Amino acid sequence: MVTIADVARAAGVSPSTVSYVLSGKRSISETTRRRVHHSIAQLGYRPNAGARALASNRTNVVALVVPLRTDLNVPVVMQFVTATVTEARSHDHDVLLLTADEGAEGLHRVVASSLADAIIVMDVEAAEPRVPVLRELARPAVLIGVPDHPYELTCVDLDFTAAGADCVHHLADLGHRDIALIGPSPAVYQRGTSYAGRFLSGFRATAASRGVEADALACVPTYDGLRDCLDGLLDRRTPVTGLVVHNEAILGPLLSELAKRDLRVPRDISVLAVCPADVAQAQAVPLSSVDLPAVELGRLAVELAMRQLDGHAEPEVRLLPPRLTARGSTGPVVA
Repeated sequence: MVTIADVARAAGVSPSTVSYVLSGKRSISETTRRRVHHSIAQLGYRPNAGARALASNRTNVVALVVPLRTDLNVPVVMQFVTATVTEARSHDHDVLLLTADEGAEGLHRVVASSLADAIIVMDVEAAEPRVPVLRELARPAVLIGVPDHPYELTCVDLDFTAAGADCVHHLADLGHRDIALIGPSPAVYQRGTSYAGRFLSGFRATAASRGVEADALACVPTYDGLRDCLDGLLDRRTPVTGLVVHNEAILGPLLSELAKRDLRVPRDISVLAVCPADVAQAQAVPLSSVDLPAVELGRLAVELAMRQLDGHAEPEVRLLPPRLTARGSTGPVVA
């Protein structure tokens, strides 16, 4: 096994100098630092995790609080998790997963046990109850989502208000005047989940400004729930001609159900999804979509957490602009 003495010998420095390079506790010249890191890479040296934590007062672990609920699309949640883990490893950090149902107690436990250097929280509510706890803990923290009152916490997310607006503009520009939003499960709205409310707000406000009739329905992500939504939307005297779907779990069943009703996409009805690009492209009909940038958001959350750990970041709210890609599932209204 390669030891710190082996690294020191290869770099032509003392073992204490190698320790200072690893811990950052003393100023070391850039030339010496590079020589030590070169020897570490060449020899494949890996510092003992326990010793490294004692030396630096860090665990090199990031806690990630993830939502694992039946009303959320777990494969999409896992895209966030995978991106976070991958980015954390690039910063020599591991990831400790917590479930959102642990609430404030889970956050207190992580900090009291010194299990993690920083905390990343998903599934943020508009009136987020964990915000006061995170401020009290005084530990680097990043929210993937934006509460109504961030109170000097760092937040990253897609600009869901702008995304809702872009969806309406896209369909209105194609001549659609009767559209509908098939949104997440009713439970998502009842919890006051931030992203769902912000998207709905952008959707409704833009429909009103464009003179577009727009319904919005919460949809339980089951086949029966989907059928109930479509029955209400398509059996009206003036059926909708465009659907915005903010519910990844029903995209496949939706296309199947429309086909059963002899509705062709996009000739008879346009479908615009809000989901990761790979999900949109994988459907039976490649869907026009606003990309849900799970990978980008996961990486950005880790990057901002690392900046806080290094003392180089002020609290901020960073919203990524939406990207709408037309793939053929949306088209002009056919008279």
